[in-house]
Amino acid sequence: MNAGSASRLRSPDEVMRLKRLGASFPTRLSFTRSLLRRLAAEKAKVSRPLWDIDGDGYGRAVYSVVLAGNTYSLVAFSTQLADEDRTDRVIAEAWDTSFVLYDGTPDAPELDRLSRNAPLQEAGRFRESDLVLSRANKSVRFFEHVVARLASGRQPDRDLVLDVGYLMRTTAVYGNGKFGIADRFVISHRPEMAGPFQAEMLAVWLIRGFSHDLVEHMARCRSPETFVSLQRSLKQHLGMGNSTGLGMAPFLVHHPALLNAWITAREKALAMVLGGEALVKPERILDLWRNTVEHLRQWNVDDAGLSERIAILRKEWADELVELEHAPSSAADIAARSRLRSVDFQELAAALLIEAAGPVVDAFCDGMAVASEGHLMPAMPLSALRALLDRHFGWASGIDFREKSETSQFWYVSEEKLEPRLGQRYEEPGADRELPLDIARQIGALREDLSAESGLLDVASFVARYPQHRHVVRRVQMADAAPYSEIRDNLIAGTCLPIDMLRCKLSFFGAAKFDPRSDRWTRITLFQGAPDFDDIGAGETDNCWLPVLT
Repeated sequence: MNAGSASRLRSPDEVMRLKRLGASFPTRLSFTRSLLRRLAAEKAKVSRPLWDIDGDGYGRAVYSVVLAGNTYSLVAFSTQLADEDRTDRVIAEAWDTSFVLYDGTPDAPELDRLSRNAPLQEAGRFRESDLVLSRANKSVRFFEHVVARLASGRQPDRDLVLDVGYLMRTTAVYGNGKFGIADRFVISHRPEMAGPFQAEMLAVWLIRGFSHDLVEHMARCRSPETFVSLQRSLKQHLGMGNSTGLGMAPFLVHHPALLNAWITAREKALAMVLGGEALVKPERILDLWRNTVEHLRQWNVDDAGLSERIAILRKEWADELVELEHAPSSAADIAARSRLRSVDFQELAAALLIEAAGPVVDAFCDGMAVASEGHLMPAMPLSALRALLDRHFGWASGIDFREKSETSQFWYVSEEKLEPRLGQRYEEPGADRELPLDIARQIGALREDLSAESGLLDVASFVARYPQHRHVVRRVQMADAAPYSEIRDNLIAGTCLPIDMLRCKLSFFGAAKFDPRSDRWTRITLFQGAPDFDDIGAGETDNCWLPVLT
């Protein structure tokens, strides 16, 4: 990446606003995409050493895949679940299916251990050999529709496939040491697991394949004489659903260095395209643009606010297509014109240009994992700390925290499930147990106390006198090296919508077709349009940026 392209990096003041983060789209740097490319490059073969599932779909199964010489096995358990116990909420205690991604191939005693613990999820007991813990519920009516159709020799209704898009949806995918499973450092040195969330994404891809196999198995058992398999195009479009709520939102605040790595990779890829270092053919842009027209047409949600945004985006996208069909445009011209349109258009156009660049930008994936969230630099003079505040945190200086609207919300951890929640400060109890996600307010308090101290003092002396600022001082100190590390908005204001943080993180996972159920949780689909087990084994590369059912 040359100096000219580096100068085209978008400013953190522009990129790191909640409104723009909440307009994020997946790119070819997303974690699902990097996983699929590795699987395809190795022509990874998925085997099924165990399938002990009865005709009603209950039992257990094991899927194994070898990556870079290491075997990973998804152990799946399918159990009967009463309708009254079925919920996507994290407080659920029972699920249709539960899963463990196992390091290696489990033997009989290990399978028995997992069968006792995996269905218990958080209440179970796990070991370092257990890499990922997950659970999922069927999309009940649609799942039964597919079973019935295949059993009768017919394919499922295309409109229903388009409307739902998955057979099951996960309600949690736990990694990195949760509930006794392996910490990330156990596998992070392996090339195939070096990127962020690669174990979790592998588990989800294998669960998607299990859902395909399960629905076909049940249909075959119901009527072996008339059964037909899922049509390939329909099967590919059936991704893995997911319900994600507030528990995910604070992650971006707790991991500023990691957030910076993700955003930096994307912004560098975009700058490379705009700087002309990545050859982007106009016909490739046009093909992707037309595909996106259809994707937007197939993206329908109940949420009124997002529905209106999608309608505006469809119109803008169609108008720009007329321009592109009239005269080929460079990536820089498209980016310049996008400034006159909505934030949604700007972010979708940026994602499309990165996609159009192809493999030349894939190397940026290598910088998306970080081993440390930074350390306090005690020898830094306070004059240097003040300079960092002025350079990177001016966005926080105009917020008046005496106004109730600027402090109307607070983040806390629920006692029941130990999950983050958002409370109303002036209406609900619990603010005395507030999580330190009020970065803007902390910056204001730090600035005030710094103003009373001599510029000759160093950080060590300052935090000894003001230990409450240690946490935020460390964040300020990383700002020069990590300019995209902070969300540049007040996260306890009444205007803060957690859905914006959720969408940002989920876009890096590779999520598409966001379907908000409130401003605090959303449904998404992963791996929709992605290669399945047979496709990957044949070396088919991923081509599922924005999925379309044809």
